[in-house]
Amino acid sequence: MFDSIWKLLVFVGGVLLVVGLAPWGTGPLAGGAEPPVISPFGQAPSVREDAVPGYVEMSDGTIHPGQVYLTRDARLKIFDEKLNRQREVPLRVIGQIECKVKREWMEQEWKFKEAASDEKMFTGRTYPAREYVHTITLRDERQITGPLSGIVYVQPYAYTASEPGAYRTRPKAERYLLQKRSKGELGKKLDSLVYVKRITLGDEALAEGRRKAAQRRREEGDRD
Repeated sequence: MFDSIWKLLVFVGGVLLVVGLAPWGTGPLAGGAEPPVISPFGQAPSVREDAVPGYVEMSDGTIHPGQVYLTRDARLKIFDEKLNRQREVPLRVIGQIECKVKREWMEQEWKFKEAASDEKMFTGRTYPAREYVHTITLRDERQITGPLSGIVYVQPYAYTASEPGAYRTRPKAERYLLQKRSKGELGKKLDSLVYVKRITLGDEALAEGRRKAAQRRREEGDRD
């Protein structure tokens, strides 16, 4: 009799364990609901918390709106020509960065005439070269002008699906160089040196950049 009751209790406990109602918490419903399932069709991951809305304008007229940021914990380094010293400026206090060409020329390629000689021999080939000067306008309208170097990233907005539930991938961040000087490839002309002409930051700047980018796409479509 005792054996029969014990077998019955074991059987009932096994059934409860399978359906997830066992009081000792081993079933899928024990301790609360199951963790949420991450769907690839939901919102795209958020961008860096230190990113600033805005857009990058290139010298060829292309516009790149999105969330702008630097390398983690980095600041833009610019030599202040007025104070004659280097300054480090965080992106969050900047309203605009404007680049102007200081000088440009076609450089002649050369090599040493002999291995142990310092006499130069020109090959007859040329490549484009250019020097830049940047002006940083702070949000309080103060300006800093001088040579600038750094790397700026733009996280474009995620692709907007045409239908609900459609899969969306997060676009990769775009990388742009701010340079004191640049040079191109042999045989190329000066117009082949495309550079960052302007970076404008802020919510209004982002809206402006998106309008400009859309307008440029329409114009390019009309030409095609």
